Amino acid sequence: MDERELQGWIGRRETHRDLFGATPSAALAATLDQAPREWPAGTPLPPLWHWLYFLPLHRASELGPDGHAKLGGFLPPVPLPRRMWAGSRFEFLAPLRVGDAAERVSTIENVVTKQGRSGPLVFVTVRHEVLANGAAAPALREWHDIVYRAAKRPGEAEPSPQPAPADAQWSRELVPDDVLLFRYSALTFNGHRIHYDRRYVTGVEGYPGLVVHGPLIATLLLELVARQLPGAALAGFSFKAWRPTFDGRPMRVNGRRDGDTVRLWAQDHEGWLTMDALATLALSA
Repeated sequence: MDERELQGWIGRRETHRDLFGATPSAALAATLDQAPREWPAGTPLPPLWHWLYFLPLHRASELGPDGHAKLGGFLPPVPLPRRMWAGSRFEFLAPLRVGDAAERVSTIENVVTKQGRSGPLVFVTVRHEVLANGAAAPALREWHDIVYRAAKRPGEAEPSPQPAPADAQWSRELVPDDVLLFRYSALTFNGHRIHYDRRYVTGVEGYPGLVVHGPLIATLLLELVARQLPGAALAGFSFKAWRPTFDGRPMRVNGRRDGDTVRLWAQDHEGWLTMDALATLALSA
């Protein structure tokens, strides 16, 4: 693996434009089992629901065997087969609304190669800036961290799990099933087969079940905040994925408020920490 060649991708940029229609938001609300409501123009999008737009419209012939786009397009051609969303950081600078004509400018900000216990790792950081209705300043900044790993070897041990905190102030349990994962994949046009192809994810990637999308878990964490603090606005949010969550088993999203910050985390059916997050409130709520 040529680290210098991969770092040559730093600074690459692409721009996508989209119109924030009402149907994707109504569909995600239904997917999350929220009560039906109207989504007229001007309705603020909940945090992270911009992921329903600027979808990766790769042609079928441009996809690799895992359902992702083949290497060497916008993202660097990392020669490692397993790709996961490791985490993200956000700055919420202005509301994004249904009906906005929006533009997302994406830049490869960093490429780092490391050696892990199971082999080489490559971390790619992409910065996204979302601008609405011709504004000069972004309404949202997002840093997206992607990790690439080697194929799983027979008998390879997983990293030691970390117990989830036991001091939740708020908590909600749910069982993610294959229908939820399929609908979220469809809404985000995510072809990654680990989320819907059970034969692939167990036979090729070696996981025990379908993998729950990291962005979906992050969305569920912020939905917990919205349930507990209706009307609260966010200034920032960050999350880090620690361990995969699999379908068919209970998972729990948790939160604890401390002033203008809310610590959030998700745990699996065994009580292991799967995602750790921090939300910063814009106003006292």
